[in-house]
Amino acid sequence: MIVVMRHGAGQAELDAVVERVRSLGLEPAVSQGEERAIVGVKGATARLSPDAFSGLAGVLQVVRVSAPHKLASREWRSEDTVVTVGEDASRAARIGDGLTLIAGPCAIEGEASLRTTARAVADAGAKMLRGGAFKPRTSPYDFRGLGEEGVRLLAQVGRDLGLPVVTEARSAAHVEIVDRYADMIQIGARNMQNYDLLMEVGKARKPVLLKRGIAAKLDELLMSAEYILSEGNENVVLCERGVRTFEDSTRFTLDVSAIPVLKAQTHLPVIVDPSHAAGRASYVPALARAGVAAGADGVIVEVHACPAEALCDGAQALTPEAFSALARDLEGIASFVRRTPADSKGGRTP
Repeated sequence: MIVVMRHGAGQAELDAVVERVRSLGLEPAVSQGEERAIVGVKGATARLSPDAFSGLAGVLQVVRVSAPHKLASREWRSEDTVVTVGEDASRAARIGDGLTLIAGPCAIEGEASLRTTARAVADAGAKMLRGGAFKPRTSPYDFRGLGEEGVRLLAQVGRDLGLPVVTEARSAAHVEIVDRYADMIQIGARNMQNYDLLMEVGKARKPVLLKRGIAAKLDELLMSAEYILSEGNENVVLCERGVRTFEDSTRFTLDVSAIPVLKAQTHLPVIVDPSHAAGRASYVPALARAGVAAGADGVIVEVHACPAEALCDGAQALTPEAFSALARDLEGIASFVRRTPADSKGGRTP
């Protein structure tokens, strides 16, 4: 249930609604929009009458939210959420406000190789640096990352180059470490429904990059986001990274249709990961272009200075030169997609 305040309602009227929610043993969640405030009512509201709020001063209407993912829904917030990554304003990235490119190696292998790759992606236009330190590998004998030392290296290189950094927390035990060093915490596909981990990153308050599980429906992805949002962390970015189907010519099948569906159902930013979907570097640019054309707010790709020598997923990593060319393509596509009707009257915008 959400309580929509009238345009111009004062703080005292808003406080009265919040107090009424608490007096009923429920939890309020306030969203301050451009025109009016909304108070979400969290808890067992199935039998709660709208009359409990409709008579209060400043209340415009009381609406039952039909979506189970209440805080992630467009009913809760009609405006698109923009997630700011990085506490330093001079190097912060804004996801949901234009096209955001995130790039870097699959795994952090050492400082020298990380710096080389990071410098190349920064020069090509990446706004954030990615890299794995706690790697969830199918085989226990594969390289599984450098752990805390890797996160520390990623943070240092990011600071030196002015790039916010994102890395995965594989378990609740890793959250404190990643939160200490990184600007954004990634939840990988294998952990999309690890609810203890989701609640932990919700409490951490750092922005969260939530990847879709390999067999997850979009409703399930949104419900996982709801776990994070319900803990008070509003800074969640969704990532479509491919799902497992009968087709095996690619590593996964990139669900491009998920992007417009999610954009219609949720206010949260949506980005795409073509690297894990493709499994082969030669396919990555085409999938990235398709994702941006479908309306993605950003792209996260794997880039390595020398993919043949990579310790993790080298086959799907772009070279710095290939990423630079792709970045130019994506900016052009994003400019075309973001055109207004007025732009198209006189032909294509440059």
